[in-house]
Amino acid sequence: MPKARGRPGRNKGSLRHKLLQLKISAKVAQPEGGRNGAKGETQASDDDVSSEVLSHYSSTSETASVPEEVNDTVNEQMAQEEAENKLKECIDNTMHKSAKTRQNALESLKLAFSSKILSEFLVERRLTLTDCLERCLKKGKSEEQALAAVVATLLCIQLGSSKEAEDVFQALKSILINILTDKSASLAARHNCATALGTCCYVAANEEEDLASCLTCLESVFSASYIKGDGSVPSHNSQTQILHCNALQSWSLLVTICPPSKIQKFLENHMPKLPGLLCSDNVSLRIAAGETIALLFELARRADQDYFYEDTGQLCETLKALATDGNKHRAKNDRRKQRSIFRDVLHSIEVVLLDAPLKAGSFIVDAN
Repeated sequence: MPKARGRPGRNKGSLRHKLLQLKISAKVAQPEGGRNGAKGETQASDDDVSSEVLSHYSSTSETASVPEEVNDTVNEQMAQEEAENKLKECIDNTMHKSAKTRQNALESLKLAFSSKILSEFLVERRLTLTDCLERCLKKGKSEEQALAAVVATLLCIQLGSSKEAEDVFQALKSILINILTDKSASLAARHNCATALGTCCYVAANEEEDLASCLTCLESVFSASYIKGDGSVPSHNSQTQILHCNALQSWSLLVTICPPSKIQKFLENHMPKLPGLLCSDNVSLRIAAGETIALLFELARRADQDYFYEDTGQLCETLKALATDGNKHRAKNDRRKQRSIFRDVLHSIEVVLLDAPLKAGSFIVDAN
């Protein structure tokens, strides 16, 4: 706690009173007054406003003589201690016998971790929290597993690219992979584990083997939506399609931190198949596929200035159709979102193509 600047003398009382009066006058003069914050309620009395301001101060001379800065600091520290105590209680409750209590605790942690930076607090308690999350993922049911995966994601983000985050990732990676690839697990839990695996690996992984294993796992999930070898389109329900979408988005995120030497393999394995996902009946999966194609184009050009995709013409036609889609059978919001994103996807690919050398037969002509 910062040192107090000393207790002022009694002659400061009149100065404080004048200061309070100035605050009261300024508050009454505001165009949008009223204690309830509603517009136009400017008729609050001086007594009401004065009471509101003065209620923050004690009527005793001792309290009146304490500097505002000290009061603010004390109040802030008290609020922080109270919040930390609540967080400690939530962490403890993730080990409670009651499933409902555990879920409520995870919900509270999720809200706290996504609302405020708590890295210092979490570094000291990462081992306990990691053990709690591991237990929730292993022994919990659908909703508890889904919440634990989200909290694990936020925990790694809070810790950042650090040894502590890497320890959390190493402890939870195999569990996340097991749930993600377990077809008997709930789809809600698998959705969040797909996102958690990609995000935690992106933030915390420090070994190339970890990156490779996560990429392989995610590929095995979303590739189930690829058109089959006989040309038939796989049939999946909407929740499974969301799972494939989350896995594809996580895979795309991890591709951005792969060495350039790996990009060629990704292009060979996925560029012939990804355009097929643009015809999916799930808007999120269509969009994820389009964004991934644009990303691979960009990474390909960075790795190889002479990269050329044979079916560029057909791909651009498909993207143009999606960017101007007026299909009334699709929801209005879906059409609007799809058109906006695919305009950007098409533009990004066209920019890459403009910078690329033209290919005529077996000859490459540099347009620049």
